[in-house]
Amino acid sequence: MADSTTIRPLPAAEVTEWDLRADVVIAGYGIAGVCAAIEAARAGAQVLILERTGGWGGAAAMAGGHIYLGGGTPLQHALGFEDTPENMEKFLLAAVGAGADKARIADYCRGSVDHFNWLVESGVPFKEEFWGEPGWEPPHDEGLNYSGGENSAPFNAIATPAPRGHVPQMTDKKVGQRSGGYMLMKPLSETAEKLGVRAEYDLRLRRLVVDETGRVVGVRATRFGEDVTVRAERGVVLATGSFAYQQQMIENHAPRLIGRPAAAIEEHDGIGIRLAQALGADVAHLDATEVAFFGDPQMLARGVLVNGRGQRYTAEDTYGGHIGQRTLMQQDNQAYLIMDETGYEEALSTVTATPFFRQPPKWAAESIAELETEIGLPEQALQTTIDTYNLHAAKGSDPLLGKKPEWVRPLTGSFAAWDMRGFTAGFTLGGLRTDLDARVLHVSGEPIAGLFAAGRCTSGICTGGYVSGASLGDGSFYGRRAGIAAAISENATE
Repeated sequence: MADSTTIRPLPAAEVTEWDLRADVVIAGYGIAGVCAAIEAARAGAQVLILERTGGWGGAAAMAGGHIYLGGGTPLQHALGFEDTPENMEKFLLAAVGAGADKARIADYCRGSVDHFNWLVESGVPFKEEFWGEPGWEPPHDEGLNYSGGENSAPFNAIATPAPRGHVPQMTDKKVGQRSGGYMLMKPLSETAEKLGVRAEYDLRLRRLVVDETGRVVGVRATRFGEDVTVRAERGVVLATGSFAYQQQMIENHAPRLIGRPAAAIEEHDGIGIRLAQALGADVAHLDATEVAFFGDPQMLARGVLVNGRGQRYTAEDTYGGHIGQRTLMQQDNQAYLIMDETGYEEALSTVTATPFFRQPPKWAAESIAELETEIGLPEQALQTTIDTYNLHAAKGSDPLLGKKPEWVRPLTGSFAAWDMRGFTAGFTLGGLRTDLDARVLHVSGEPIAGLFAAGRCTSGICTGGYVSGASLGDGSFYGRRAGIAAAISENATE
């Protein structure tokens, strides 16, 4: 971690010249930053975005594009799905993990329909088509799918299942490069530009500037090694992303991710969090992480996933983020996928957005006993697991873990196994504590004057568990709040 003196706030009295000025200064041109910019501009503020790379987009532009929305959006209704804010809230409270922020989740769910409408009005396209197959994201340009395990155990018994993964329509998708996230950012950036939002690129945020009262009145950045000092007349919005690529923070707060590839971008180095902490900002849930599991969902649903002891530990048809967390955090990253020939051939005949996950098996055998030996599992461990699974599968049920009946059938014939140990990656979910107006809170509980934040540098709606679309969802939702709050903030003292 950088020397702490480099991130301490810079007194405004030491600034001899302001290189740039705006009413609202936003650090980061990803989803939170662009939504903050649009709302601040619509509120009458002059807006300047500072972006450390050479263009807009951030991690959002590379994402699959799920925006977690519900409560009865027009897209849900058009495709025949009923949902209410209360039903959405019930699911999220069960899914997002311990320490759920009930007020934030209620706020998000009740504002979800309006937020969808705002995105559409801002130019984001959604196709009225549903994708109901297991998958990381729709393989084509379908606009709605299940993205959080809402229709799988145990959540399908807690709240009425409703798909809430809203995906912007994108043709010629390239997973991990240009998917639905690109078509979320592109129209929003165009909207911001039309509103007169300015952007400066290749600027790395270094310090916050504060006046004699402690109010944030600007930032110090560098461009190619040269200092650039920017005045914020009304407020600074931090939209700088997670700390997934800040090794010391990972070691301190989320050690389960040590050595795991980060499902984020290298610019997510925690700088916004650290700068605010240097002002006394409070943080929350820094240990919380999303965990992706690099398995093809069509294969997983048709097989049996076991741990290093040969035992099942999750319903294989659930959301991949749940499988990833359970594998990394509860099973020490030990996992093997067991399939029979029929299930494997069925999976290969289906369409997927992630064909690169369909690798040949490591082991093949004519019996489970032989496969057990090949893998090196304790004698009878895998055999007992499969015997138990098949006993109930013959009746079309899975009483142990609740896999849905359409994916349950006995495994017979010849078998294959995939070594999926270490097939996880993740990014951090915790960050700055903010109120519902996106004001950064001091450890005392009071807002830090002039400082606002949204997106993955804050602790959003997910406090442990995750649903795909939560980052783009609460990042855009509270990005808007941050922009409005900063725009109407009392002017800083000269």
